[in-house]
Order: sequence, then structure tokens, then C-alpha cells
Amino acid sequence: MRAPRDGAKIRSLDGLRAISILLVLTGHLNGTRNFGTFDLIAGDVAHLGVVIFFVISGFLITSLLATEWEQSGRISLKLFYLRRALRIIPPSYAYLGVVAALAAAGVIVLHPNDLLHCLTYTVNYAPDRSWYIGHLWSLSVEEQFYLLWPFAFVLAGPRKAIRIAGAVILIGPLARFAMWFAFRGSPWQDLPTFPVVADSIAAGCVLGLCRDWLESKNWYLAVFRPFPSLSLLIAVLAINRFMKFSAVNILGSAVINLSLAILVHRSVYCWRDPVGRLLNLKPLAFCGVLSYSLYVWQQIFLNRDSGAWINAFPQNLVLAIGAALASYFILEKPLMSLRRRLHSTALFAQAYRGAVPEHAAPLPPSHL
Repeated sequence: MRAPRDGAKIRSLDGLRAISILLVLTGHLNGTRNFGTFDLIAGDVAHLGVVIFFVISGFLITSLLATEWEQSGRISLKLFYLRRALRIIPPSYAYLGVVAALAAAGVIVLHPNDLLHCLTYTVNYAPDRSWYIGHLWSLSVEEQFYLLWPFAFVLAGPRKAIRIAGAVILIGPLARFAMWFAFRGSPWQDLPTFPVVADSIAAGCVLGLCRDWLESKNWYLAVFRPFPSLSLLIAVLAINRFMKFSAVNILGSAVINLSLAILVHRSVYCWRDPVGRLLNLKPLAFCGVLSYSLYVWQQIFLNRDSGAWINAFPQNLVLAIGAALASYFILEKPLMSLRRRLHSTALFAQAYRGAVPEHAAPLPPSHL
């Protein structure tokens, strides 16, 4: 049940994104007015959803870089960053524009330097940030990853890039220990600085680079069987339940990252089994397509500390979905065609120079 490699979209990823955003929405809905407050057995599921996003991001971006390298022997960093900018910046800056306008009108209160941290993608280094932009710490981590990883990939090449990603995985627990040891009891102790959380993205990067080799090993494919896969999932949820304890956070995060990478790989590889068919159902897949807009816009509406009408369930969820749909159809979808044209233009130029064969498959729109 091998995932397609002929330029078709990678199966199951949109379904996995849907699960990620549903975890985030569940975590943020918990405690909002009319929804109630519940002790979620899996712990902070919103954070777990973000970690899944990180693993997927590392896997997908690395797969795209590896494909471009294989097809042309080079990577156009200029086009990479332009495509990423078209994907990330318009929805997030539109959200920031709305937040800034609400703050100027006195409807909400932002903390000093909130907007500066957002515009510079350094929210994950801000110990004092308001709820309305607090979730953008993960977007800051993603942007820092986009800035560093393609350069490392180009300079080192695919083989050495595996070593770099592997080193980041090893550094992760050490960075978490260093933050705990150096900043115990301070607001800096739990800051998701890049070295502290990058090992989750690096786990996806290693998967993207080692995928073919792993799929040739029977001992590894045996982990995709139902019982081992279910055991990994239970381990992820159990560890996440106790992440508030420092020792679990320092070491358990590494176990969660690697387990999630295997589960992501299983979902992509076994896309025809019952779990794979579920992940590829059109409604769930569309939820995954909408996940970025949902993540950006839900923060205004899912505020458990507010008693406003828009922050009460169920209208808070309806409004969050409505804002995400508007963002997707007004901003994201029109820009998808531009990203496709950019990629097609790059392939044509490379083929004209003899860098790639004329039959090289274009990358799927959703992966750009």
C-alpha cells in the first residue's frame, strides 16, 4: 500500500491536519462560556495538535525539497520563500490587521510589543503576550524553520541534511533541560524557543529524507500493524497527559515526536486501510485544507477568559469557522493558483536549460 510518488498529492496528510486542528479547537473550547470545563484525559490536546502540525510540516517541506533536488539537482530558494510567503503571510497579516483595529478601538487589549513580535515572527521568545496573538508562537517557530532548513539542505545536500536533522533531535531534550535549569520559576522556563521545540519538526524532516529506506525494511513496516500502531498512539496520549511535569516534558517530548513521525508515515503508507480511508474522506480532508485559516482565526473567538457573546459556545465555534472560510476563499484559494504558476514556471525554466526532464511531475497544489 505504497503512497503515490508520481506527483499526486500525498494521501492522508489533509486528514492528519484535520485531526490536528480539531485537537486545537477542542483544547481552546474547553473552559469557554456554555461549553464547560473538562479534565481532558489526554492532557493539553491543543499543544499536541500543534506538535502534530510540526511533524507534518517537517515531513512535507523536506519531501518537497528532496523532490526538487532529485528532479533538477538544485533548489530555488527564491521560489521556495516566495511560495511560503504567499502561503503564510496573507492570512496571518489579515488577522493581525483585524486584531490591531480591535485594539485601537478599545475592544480588546494587547500587551506591549505584541504586534512587533508577530510581525517579526518572534512570538515564541515573548514571555508576556496576550491571548489574541499567543497562538502565533507556533507560526513563529514555523517561519524560523523555513528560514534555516532550506539553507541547511542546500549547503549540506540530502545525505548530510539527515545528520543535521538528527542532531536537532538530540539537542531538543538538552535544550529543554537547559531552559528548565537556567530559568526555573521565571516566565522564561516554559518558553517554546526554537531549540526547545525544533526536534518535533526535525523528526518530520528525518522521515522525509529516510522514507524510502525505511519502507524497504520489514522490521520497520511491522510497526505499521494495528497493535504496534495503537500502542504508539496510546503512548503519545499517555505521555501528553503528564507533560506538565518537567521530567516528562524534557524526555517525553522526544518520544512523542518520534512516535508521531511513525504514525504520520503509517497514515501515508497505509492510505488504503480503514484508518487511511477515514483520513481521506472528503469532509475531513477539507477540514485539513482549512486548518491553517482555522488556526489563525479561532483565537479571537475561543477565549475562555471572556464573557462576550462571540466567545460563548456554540456561536464562538460557528464564528471561527466562518472567519476561516472567508480567509480561505478570499485569500488562500486565489493565491494557490499563483503558487502553482510559480512552480510551473520554475519547472519550465529548468527543463529549458536541460536541468530536468520535460516529463518531470509538477508538485501538487496543496503541497505548495
